[in-house]
Amino acid sequence: MQVFVTRRIPREGLAALSQAGVCSIQQWDSDEPIPRSELLAGVAGKHGLLCLLSDRIDKEVLDAAGSNLKIISTLSAGFDHLALEEIKKRGIRVGYTPDILTDATAELSVALLLATCRRLPESVEEVKNGGWTTWKPLWMCGYGLSDSTVGIIGLGRIVPLAKLAEESDFVVVTCSLTPDTKGMCNKDFFSRMKKTSVFINTSRGAVVNQEDLYQALVSGQIAAAGLDVATPEPLPTDHPLLSLKNCVILPHIGSATYATRSAMAVLSANNLLAGLKGESMPSELQL
Repeated sequence: MQVFVTRRIPREGLAALSQAGVCSIQQWDSDEPIPRSELLAGVAGKHGLLCLLSDRIDKEVLDAAGSNLKIISTLSAGFDHLALEEIKKRGIRVGYTPDILTDATAELSVALLLATCRRLPESVEEVKNGGWTTWKPLWMCGYGLSDSTVGIIGLGRIVPLAKLAEESDFVVVTCSLTPDTKGMCNKDFFSRMKKTSVFINTSRGAVVNQEDLYQALVSGQIAAAGLDVATPEPLPTDHPLLSLKNCVILPHIGSATYATRSAMAVLSANNLLAGLKGESMPSELQL
């Protein structure tokens, strides 16, 4: 059987595929996203596809793949890049990596929260540009976590958004992107937050109305925001949010530890191999 891998992935994942002796591998061997034309040509006639979050797998790609395609394995916890209804209609199985990056993303959420509320990027810049002159009582002051309430959207008991916004000193968004969560952090949500609140998003960019977030930050409705995700990605360098000192933006590095990315690659490979053999996958998305 033949499989197509849409990017250069950690070597442990590719080794798992090649050593299994189940399939022949064609790969877009680059760290950069595969061009659309190459993706359409690469999937043609393949039995399996290993893709990334940045690959839009829609009807056009599925048509190009043809009837041989039986398994799509995505090296990601998210799956909003997959045309799931079309995939389901064709009887194609989907593997993904939902739990393996939880710890790394949680660590990043805490790091981003601390960096934002204590103004670390801004402070580093002051050291570099000569703004650090002498100790001043109120210079570079931020907000501490001690004795504060951190509201987390996407963890444990469901709390109404309005209540969570009103009662939290810090809001961290970790939920999945669904039709219900798309754009849920909007003008009304930010207007309910305290003026000293800090907003953190490490889930998906589309859960936030970025225009409303910009206005909330500019007007002082909230104190600061930290984002590891955005819409679009990458965020254009002239985007208004990037002009704000009280907005810390990272390039979607929530799962970016060597161990996590390696484990994701191996799980993606094992999902793909199991799908090709018609066996139970280690982590299958139920369609």
